[in-house]
Amino acid sequence: MADQSESYQQALDTAERLLGAPLTLPLAPGEPEVGQDFRRLATMQTFGESWPRPGLDTRSRALVSVAIAATLGTHEPLRGQLRIALHSGVSKEEIVELFIHLAAYAGAARAFDCYQVALAVFGEN
Repeated sequence: MADQSESYQQALDTAERLLGAPLTLPLAPGEPEVGQDFRRLATMQTFGESWPRPGLDTRSRALVSVAIAATLGTHEPLRGQLRIALHSGVSKEEIVELFIHLAAYAGAARAFDCYQVALAVFGEN
């Protein structure tokens, strides 16, 4: 159990480094306690197993993650991936270029819809 606890803490530390702020995952009102298990497992898979891998640098991984989240149209994950990208040295101009490229391959409607999320995140800085 100590190994799992240590691994989870390392995943949380990775998330904080990438986001520039602690990752907080409180249960929502009415959410069952087992929701904590979902949050822990998702955190372990993404920030504990995928992000720390050596095959891609953090900046490249961040750009790929933005493209994936935008292509899938998952707004909340996209918001987090945009924050990670900006915190990892990706410029706003590069993100706009990503959306231009995304429009060609995933469709203008999807790119425009998700670009609105990017604009909101740009406004945070």
